Amino acid sequence: MATGDDAARGTAVLAIGSSDDVVRVRQEVRSRAVAAGLGIVDQTKIVTAASELARNTLIHGGGGTVRVESVSQGVRRGVRLTFEDHGPGIPDINQALKDGFTTGGGLGLGLGGSKRLSNEFEIDSAPGRGTRVTIARWK
Repeated sequence: MATGDDAARGTAVLAIGSSDDVVRVRQEVRSRAVAAGLGIVDQTKIVTAASELARNTLIHGGGGTVRVESVSQGVRRGVRLTFEDHGPGIPDINQALKDGFTTGGGLGLGLGGSKRLSNEFEIDSAPGRGTRVTIARWK
């Protein structure tokens, strides 16, 4: 469920506290990607990255939020997502971005894969401070 929505600026903030919320994030991101005019391949990339990051926010961060923005730069249109949690943080970001690294039972492809699926990727995290990941996909 959206905790805040400003259609004029094209921004929604969604809570991530359950698996159902991960589904809602995917739906919102797909809708924004279509509205931005992204092709099916780019839609799939941003939705897949969003799904992985939402799941990370839930599982590793104990829940949090995602800010979903419809963005434009001149004639370029896209979608920017900012995931935030107040979990334990990531002690070694470079290691966490390597394929195969996992602190859970997954394949260890989520964080690095999300980076590869995005045109822009930024991560800020430290132990005891939580994690913020911002990604964008442009048309």
